[in-house]
Amino acid sequence: MDGTRREFIRATSTAALLAGVPGGWAGGVYAADGPEAPKVRIGVIALTDCASIVMAHELGLFKKHGIESTISKEASWAVIRDRLTLGENQATHMLLGIPYAATMGLQGSPVKPMIIPLYLNRNGQAITLTRALLEKGVKTPQQVKPLALEAKAKGAPMTFAMTYPPGTHAMWTRYWLGSGGINPDRDVSLITIPPAQMVANMKVGKMDGYCVGEPWGARAIADGIGFTAITTQQIWRDHPEKVLAFTEEFAQKNPKTVKAVMRAVLEASQWNDKLENRPRMAEVVGQPQYVNAGKEIILGRMLGDYDYGDGRKEKDKYYMTFFDRQTNFPLKSHGVWWLSQFRRWGMVKEPPDYKGLVDRVHQPDIYREVAHEMGIETPREDTKKETLFDGVTFDPADPEKYAKSFAVHSMA
Repeated sequence: MDGTRREFIRATSTAALLAGVPGGWAGGVYAADGPEAPKVRIGVIALTDCASIVMAHELGLFKKHGIESTISKEASWAVIRDRLTLGENQATHMLLGIPYAATMGLQGSPVKPMIIPLYLNRNGQAITLTRALLEKGVKTPQQVKPLALEAKAKGAPMTFAMTYPPGTHAMWTRYWLGSGGINPDRDVSLITIPPAQMVANMKVGKMDGYCVGEPWGARAIADGIGFTAITTQQIWRDHPEKVLAFTEEFAQKNPKTVKAVMRAVLEASQWNDKLENRPRMAEVVGQPQYVNAGKEIILGRMLGDYDYGDGRKEKDKYYMTFFDRQTNFPLKSHGVWWLSQFRRWGMVKEPPDYKGLVDRVHQPDIYREVAHEMGIETPREDTKKETLFDGVTFDPADPEKYAKSFAVHSMA
């Protein structure tokens, strides 16, 4: 295809997408004084929750806010971390948990303080188990436990995969297993696999289950190799998931750039949460340079249509959100919860500086500034209590007590 034709197709495709953007969104640069560093390379992973970054790029919203954006699809969360750390990417799609690990220098991360001024999404991940387990009637962690202990005793432990040790998928896997009396550090093998490689690895028998974002839960069902044991919104309704992250150094040097990127992402997030736009979003995000999955695999769960692969089909009103129900507001209590899990699972040997770390990484005040300029309402409080699916309530005022309250843990 010649360059002229390629540009024409891109221009007409963008025009078609913009037809779904509310009036007034296609104007000029939002701020009178532009960003300090207008060229911004943004890392993404092949998961549908990169959609607000992708659509901000494809809809021309970054350009509207004075940002010359480049989207860089990365192979793994370790690469995402490293490219942000080294300054090769200036902003990134990232698991909540990585900015804390990087700021603290945990789990192999070099010390590089990072900030979270905005969440990209909530909900929309799942724990997938093999068809072999389904055929044995195994769906819950309580049902997994005797099999796990038997396999451990034989010296061939069951294997579960997540995407990065301090990340969201690791924490959902650990919490789910722990609720059934399984210690993820002692009773099973917990391995790291990049998101897009989960299905292929399950096909060849490398694991008994995995936790990852979409569309790789739906893909396992479409391919007939697994079923959804539980969605992450069933573990924790409206849980935080992916974040928009920057290094602290970049954000301090380029505050206008950070806010310009946030404005574009927030506008795209609003567009994404209009369900009539989701078919187009699924088509765009599914392209090879992004998620590389068919629209038919992506769209169902994006609309809340869940086929669990075990005979259950239901409409889930807590599907992945990008803007609604205060999705984007970075509650500090979520950072406290994360640190409590680092503590529970022995990733830190002593109580961390909960307040100091959260005040450094979570940045709701930056979000409030941008949201106020855009007429978006924000919560008054930075923290709140949460109750997960096991009925245990998390009080951010006493995270150390919470971390120590679990019968299953890896603390010394």
